[in-house]
Amino acid sequence: MKNNNYRLQFITHHTDCYSYVDSARLALEGGCRWVQLRMKGAEHGELEETARLVQRMCRESGATFIIDDDVLLAKRIGADGVHLGKEDMPVAEARAILGAEAIIGATVNTFDDIEAQLRSSCPDYFGCGPFRFTTTKKRLAPTLGVEGYVEIISRMRAKNIAIPLVAIGGITKADIPLLVASGVNGIALSGSVLQADNPAKEMQEIVSIINHLNN
Repeated sequence: MKNNNYRLQFITHHTDCYSYVDSARLALEGGCRWVQLRMKGAEHGELEETARLVQRMCRESGATFIIDDDVLLAKRIGADGVHLGKEDMPVAEARAILGAEAIIGATVNTFDDIEAQLRSSCPDYFGCGPFRFTTTKKRLAPTLGVEGYVEIISRMRAKNIAIPLVAIGGITKADIPLLVASGVNGIALSGSVLQADNPAKEMQEIVSIINHLNN
């Protein structure tokens, strides 16, 4: 993996109170140093305008900037990388477009998904979930719970698969210690941060927990 920022990822979301840009700003203010811009269904012009703005904020903060799905936009604006869903462009094709230095993540739900990915490509990390039910994603796969991650990590270790596994989907601050203990390499958050009374402070506390657990 090209950097350790993946240990705590924030995926942009919007609420009645916060825009996608607001959500990225609050995460960065709280000390998160990995932002994935996800704007499902956005018009392309709006997506690119937002991507350029959030990318600038990330660069000012020394944060990694990842774009969800849109490989060509990531190439055009020089984003740090992309995250690809199971129905998006294959990782190998994205690698050919973005080059060896780009960070490419791939969505998986099961160990079989991981093996299928590795038969044709080698992403930099797997985004694995959902941990529990979440309203931030449509067409949700079956939830994993802590036990699901324990099983997947065990099977990865048995096969000597060392690609980082990042847990995602309905995760809250209280879940983080158990998830890290399960063996996952990173945590991805979205809605739970923005639902806090003070999202930047919530993220600050999460950063502190992650740093403590990884020391």
